[in-house]
Amino acid sequence: MKVMVIVKASESSEAGKMPTQELLLAMGEFNETLVKAGVMASGDGLKPSSEGIRVRFKGSERTVTKGPFAETNELVAGYWVWNVSSMDEAVEWVKKCPNPMEEASDIEIRPFYEMDDFAEIDSDGSARAQETQLRQTLAMQQAQSHCYLFFSGCCDEALQYYQKHLGASVVMLFRFNESPDPVPEGMLPPGFENKVMHCEFTVGNMTLFASDGCGDEGPFTGFNLALTIDSEAEARRVFDALADGGSVRMPLDKTFWSPLYGQVTDKFGMGWMVMLPGDDSQQ
Repeated sequence: MKVMVIVKASESSEAGKMPTQELLLAMGEFNETLVKAGVMASGDGLKPSSEGIRVRFKGSERTVTKGPFAETNELVAGYWVWNVSSMDEAVEWVKKCPNPMEEASDIEIRPFYEMDDFAEIDSDGSARAQETQLRQTLAMQQAQSHCYLFFSGCCDEALQYYQKHLGASVVMLFRFNESPDPVPEGMLPPGFENKVMHCEFTVGNMTLFASDGCGDEGPFTGFNLALTIDSEAEARRVFDALADGGSVRMPLDKTFWSPLYGQVTDKFGMGWMVMLPGDDSQQ
């Protein structure tokens, strides 16, 4: 279940008093623990209500009021969004949180509505379908795409050329013989062990991925589009859609660089690499 964990405002937070460095570090450690446990989806602190605005709705009227607002106990100073198995689990996590204020303070836990809660009033499923479409659209708006170049044994040479003539900057590079997982037998031709398995480099404000690939068919064999999607469900949906009428070159599966990664060529001949972001806590 998804819950919002609400840090209630206090006199000090409404006065704009900044936390101590000790509290900032303690909160950072708590957030790191939440992230490593797979609980935290997002979270932020909010500025005092003196910098906020309220819009009151009354029929067709809209009344705008600038802060500050007097009801301190009704104001929010910060929040998290957590994915937990139950409210009891959320309570246990909150108990581990450092006191966010210098005085006594409250943290409130509220579960999110889910579409199942509206099943009775959404009898024909139209609202659920609309919600699903919106979630897919949001997931794809947040997806990252990169052009992935394959140089068939000439990647080092290409990188040096781009560095010299285009001012390229290599951000990261590792070779097949540096892979934490053994390369399958027969995958590489002789002499390819020291070739580039994966690298990332920039040209201007563009980030490109590159590799020597797994063969030496020629100086340049083409490119794929690498698509990184935060949602596993959306990654699987996109992969299946691209595979419809196309061909799967590598089924979606866990790799050492991604919790879920696969390769597919769509029905138009375009190659895709679909993946979830890597888990930094396992790196």
